[in-house]
Amino acid sequence: MQEFSGAGRADLHTGSGSGQVPGAGRPDLHTGGGRGQGSGAEKADLHTGLRKKHYLCKVDNKTFNKYFSVFIMVGMTVVTILATALKFVPADTEARWLLIFAAFGSLMGVAATVASASGKIITFLFGLIDVSIYGAMCLINWKNGSSGLGNAVLHFLYFVPMQFVGFFQWRHRGNTAEGSVKARRLNGKQRWLAALLFLAGSVVAYFIIARFDKSAADTFIKTAVVLDVLPLICNIIGQLLMSTAYMEQWIFWIGVNVFSITMWAVTLKGDPGSSYALIYIIKYSFYLLNSLNGLRNWLRLSRPATC
Repeated sequence: MQEFSGAGRADLHTGSGSGQVPGAGRPDLHTGGGRGQGSGAEKADLHTGLRKKHYLCKVDNKTFNKYFSVFIMVGMTVVTILATALKFVPADTEARWLLIFAAFGSLMGVAATVASASGKIITFLFGLIDVSIYGAMCLINWKNGSSGLGNAVLHFLYFVPMQFVGFFQWRHRGNTAEGSVKARRLNGKQRWLAALLFLAGSVVAYFIIARFDKSAADTFIKTAVVLDVLPLICNIIGQLLMSTAYMEQWIFWIGVNVFSITMWAVTLKGDPGSSYALIYIIKYSFYLLNSLNGLRNWLRLSRPATC
C-alpha cells in the first residue's frame, strides 16, 4: 500500500513511473502541448474541407455557366431564325437585307455578352462586330423618323474604340486560375460618383438629342428622346466599368436592356411592319437574362477566395 502511495506521490510531483500519463495531461491544461497536436490536425482537416468546398463551388459554377451560355446562344439563334423567317419580305430587298443584318449583329452581341458574363476576353471581338452593326441600325431607325440618333453616335464614337481599350485593359489585369479576368468593385465614393454621372449625363444628353428629334411630339418631355437617352447613358457608364473590369457594370447593363426593350417595343407599336424592331426586342430580352447571370457571376469573381 505504501509503495502504491509512493508511486502515486511520484506521479503527482515528479511525473515518474505511471505519472507519465498524468504528466502528459498537465501540458494539455497549462501549455496546450498535447492537445495542440490534435488541434493542428483539426485545422488541417478544416482547411482541406474548405478547399474541397471551394473547388466544388467552382466546378458547380463553371457547369452552370456552361449550360446557361448554351441556353442563351441556342435560344437566341432559334428565336432569331424564326423571327427572321416570320418578318422576311422577299419583295422588299432593302428590308430583307436590313433584317438579315440585324439578325447577324444580334447573334454577335449575344456571343459578346455571354463571353463577358464569364469574364472572357474574346467578348471584345464579338462586341466590335455587334456595336458596329447596331450603330448603323440605330442611324437608319433615326432617319426613318424614330429614336436612335443618340445610340448611333454613341456606338460609332464611343463603343467601337472602347472595344480596343477594354481588350488591352483586360490583358493588363491578367486572368484568374479559371481563365477569367480579375474583377473588382467600386468603393462607396465611386458608386455615388457613378450615380451622379448617370443623372447629370441623362439631363445633358436629353436636351442635346431633343434638338435633333424627328418625332412628332411637341411636349417638353419627349418619350422618344427619353427612351434614347436612358440606354445611351447606361451604355456609356456600363462600357467604361466593363473595360476597367468593375462588377457594377452589370447594374447598368440591366438598365440598358430594360430601356432598350421598351424603346424597340414603342418602335414596333408605331410601325408594326418594322422588320428589325422585333429582332432587337428578342435580342435585349436574352441580354437581360444574361446580364442577371453576369451580375451573379461577377459578384463571385470580385469576391476573393469565395464560391
